[in-house]
Amino acid sequence: MDGSQAGGVRTDVPDEMIGRFAARAAGYDRSGEIGFDNIDELREAGLLSLALPRAKGGAEIGLREVVRIVSKIAGGDPSTALILAMQYLQSGAIARSPVWADGVKDEVFTSIVRDGALINALRVEPDLGTPARGGIPATRIKHTDGVWRLNGRKIFSTGSSALKWGVVWAATDEEQPRVGQVLVPLDLPGVRIEKSWHQLGMRATGSDTFVFENVAVPERYLVSLVPYGAASPEPAILATWHAVVVAALYDAVARSGRDWLVSFLKTRVPSALGRPLSTLPRFHTVLGETDGLLLANEALIERALSREEAGFPGGVEAGQIRRLVTDNAIAAVSLAVAVTGNPGLSQDNPLERHYRNVLCGRIHTPQADVVLEGAGRAALEG
Repeated sequence: MDGSQAGGVRTDVPDEMIGRFAARAAGYDRSGEIGFDNIDELREAGLLSLALPRAKGGAEIGLREVVRIVSKIAGGDPSTALILAMQYLQSGAIARSPVWADGVKDEVFTSIVRDGALINALRVEPDLGTPARGGIPATRIKHTDGVWRLNGRKIFSTGSSALKWGVVWAATDEEQPRVGQVLVPLDLPGVRIEKSWHQLGMRATGSDTFVFENVAVPERYLVSLVPYGAASPEPAILATWHAVVVAALYDAVARSGRDWLVSFLKTRVPSALGRPLSTLPRFHTVLGETDGLLLANEALIERALSREEAGFPGGVEAGQIRRLVTDNAIAAVSLAVAVTGNPGLSQDNPLERHYRNVLCGRIHTPQADVVLEGAGRAALEG
């Protein structure tokens, strides 16, 4: 594979597209709205279906290709890149699932290929938080008068109003509850969105709240429910892919910050100095430190990709790589902010946006305390 074609399906991302995304990014950041223009371009370019099986119209791309594409998109608009990343992670996981019925898979895949439909998992709740920390979701699905009805709320739902499908983490209203995934067409009666995403960064992800009120869900869409406490039947690959792809996305944000800093130093000529800031050793040191952090990120991401391709489970190490890459990315952008002063924090310049965006890298699962606890426990258990 040459990075531009897989199984006869084009996978290249035109530089011109990234330029348009970058030109729109500030406006979408300020409005807090999803970049639907960007989504439309991804749809028209056939980029939304690449994680699907070749037999279903996709390119069956692996983790390395997902990272390449998401990283490049993030160089233009990381919010759009995160929506695309979730598309690849969820559709790729469904393709590999041993429990989703073939007919339901085909419904989802056909809508993605034919209509460019978007899908994402809806998991986090106001009281529960992220399911990664345990607990039974308050979102419940109950069988009443021959119909399964869904009730609950899901916060931080990346892509919200752009999504066609939601993979909802829910529990049955039974004496012994079953917990797992319920596929929900998000245009069903009883589904609504509350605007709730007012975060510091990644503002154009539209990560608003879904509210489900007596939503009638066809039984075939109860795709993977198991007794509470039982192991999930879904492949563990999703957790590893999620950790690595998210790491690569925020690394791309840091690289955008680094590139802006280089341009600023070359063009900024203080009158008292009479020459560009780029001539001063102080800034050479800062750029050296920045590039060192990004070099470490490149090595960490490559390690994750190589081990995944060799068949090693990611597990604890993938979480550590996500933590380290994210911390390095934040440190790199922080250096640029520290040495540029007011220009670096001005909304007239993109570095301020890169800084707010890269800080959001820490909110993704698995979070640092969980990663470190797991790594320490694994070390002691040998």
